Amino acid sequence: MTSPPALLIAADGVQHDAGAAALLDFVEHLGSRHPGIPVAAGLVGTGRWPIEEAVGELVAAGADRLAAVPLTLVPDRRSGEALSRALDAVREERPGLAVGASRALGPDPVLLALLEQRLDEALGGGARSPRDRADVTVLLVAPGSADPQANAEVYRAARLLWEGRGYAGVETAFVSTAAPDVPTGLDRCVRLGARRIVVLPYALFDGGPAERAVLHAEGWAEAHPDTDVRPAGVIGAAEELADLVVERYREAVAPPVPASAGRP
Repeated sequence: MTSPPALLIAADGVQHDAGAAALLDFVEHLGSRHPGIPVAAGLVGTGRWPIEEAVGELVAAGADRLAAVPLTLVPDRRSGEALSRALDAVREERPGLAVGASRALGPDPVLLALLEQRLDEALGGGARSPRDRADVTVLLVAPGSADPQANAEVYRAARLLWEGRGYAGVETAFVSTAAPDVPTGLDRCVRLGARRIVVLPYALFDGGPAERAVLHAEGWAEAHPDTDVRPAGVIGAAEELADLVVERYREAVAPPVPASAGRP
C-alpha cells in the first residue's frame, strides 16, 4: 500500500517563544486529528527549525512525496519567494523527492468564521445576531508587510468579515511596516462614530505581532477612557484550522485536471 504524501507545514520565522510553542502545539494537534498523514513543521527565513530539517525528518520516516502548506493568512511575496527558494534547495538536494506547495490559507470562509467566534467571545460569548453587533466596530490588526499586495489582502479580509455580520464597520491597522498603525486605526474608528471597538488580531497564534497589537490598543485605551476597547483572541489551534490546512494539502497533492476535462 502506497503511503500518502507527507505534509510540510511551512511557517514564517518565529522569533518569540509563545509563537514557537503554539506552532508545536498546532502540529501535534494536526497529527492527532489526521493520524494517517505524516506531518512536520519548518520555518522559512530563519536558522531555527529550518525547512530542510523538517524535510529530512519526513524522508527518514519514509516519505517520497510531500506537499508544503504555507501557514500564512495572506499571500506575501517576500515569504513566498523565501519558501520557493527553500523548496528549490530541497529538490536539488533530494532529486527523487516529489515536492509540491499549496496556496495561502486565507482569506477563507473557515478563517472568517473563526474570527467571528473570537469577536463573539470578546463581546461576552454566545451566538450574537447582527442586531446585537450594530454598535460594534472591529479593528482588524495584521502584522504588516513590505508587499503592498499582502496588505491589500488584509483589507479584503476586513470587507469579507464585515459582509452580512452586522458590525458597524470593520477597519484595518498594522503592527509594523505598513500604515495605519493601531493608534491611528483606533482614531479613525472614533472619527467614524465608534464608541465600542474590538481589536481583533489577524494572526494564527499568540505572541509577536498579536501581543504587540493588544499592547498598542491598551495604551490607546488608557488615554481614551470614554471609548470601550476590547481585545479579541487569535485564531488559535482550532479543529477548523487543522482541517483547512489538510484541505490545502489535498489540493496540492491532487492530480491536475486535464485542460480538456468536461468539454464535449
